[in-house]
Amino acid sequence: MLAKERTDEHSEKVIEIKSLYKSFGDYDVLEDATLNLYKGENLVVLGKSGTGKSVLIKIIIGLLSPDAGLVKVLGQTIDEISYAELLALRLRVGFSFQNSALYDSMTVRENLEFPLVRNRRDMTRPEVNETVEEMLDAVGLSQTINQMPSELSGGQRKRIGIARTLILKPEIMLYDEPTAGLDPITSKEINKLINDVQERYHTSAIVITHDLTCAKEVGNRVAMLVERRFERQGSFDEIFSSGDKQAQPFFDYNFIQ
Repeated sequence: MLAKERTDEHSEKVIEIKSLYKSFGDYDVLEDATLNLYKGENLVVLGKSGTGKSVLIKIIIGLLSPDAGLVKVLGQTIDEISYAELLALRLRVGFSFQNSALYDSMTVRENLEFPLVRNRRDMTRPEVNETVEEMLDAVGLSQTINQMPSELSGGQRKRIGIARTLILKPEIMLYDEPTAGLDPITSKEINKLINDVQERYHTSAIVITHDLTCAKEVGNRVAMLVERRFERQGSFDEIFSSGDKQAQPFFDYNFIQ
């Protein structure tokens, strides 16, 4: 599936970032960065290594505090809410780690059960079983339920990681380099899964990547993070048909046709 049409600019903002600044000592990571995520869209954030993409994600989920600027997630200003409110908000935001972050000592079933047992203590054992099975079906890996992570391929680990993130039914998904280290065929499967998740669970998502095939196939919009701020935003074609000198190196590196 190729990128869908651009989200209407007047639709609901589920993440609002305005004039964001973040530094570590004398090193400026983000400077006057402004970005919105709209309800129901997949927004791809493109940027070279070291441009602040991971820092941005950590600020969104409250692992880092902004030095200045506004960061609002699902209507709540991140640096103004209590720790208890932040924990509750994080349950509504799913973070799919680059390395899948599975527990090697647990089976696939146990990996998926873990967030439910920890955060949904009201659920009965049959409800937990049903939810785990639903998530595995959603990512096409029902047959792996009793396997260990070490028995899975890299692509399967990515899928199980996404299933574990989805299991609490978050409203927002944050994907950190979802196709990193995968072969082209498996990468295409992950891209399709990201689109399937958007359509099946009506999620809004930020997808951090430097893979232009991923950006083209999953992004309703693309935002380029260049020199600490978002210099260009628009559809994939709007950005990469412009001949912009900041965008062209990404295109040339990825050899997209």
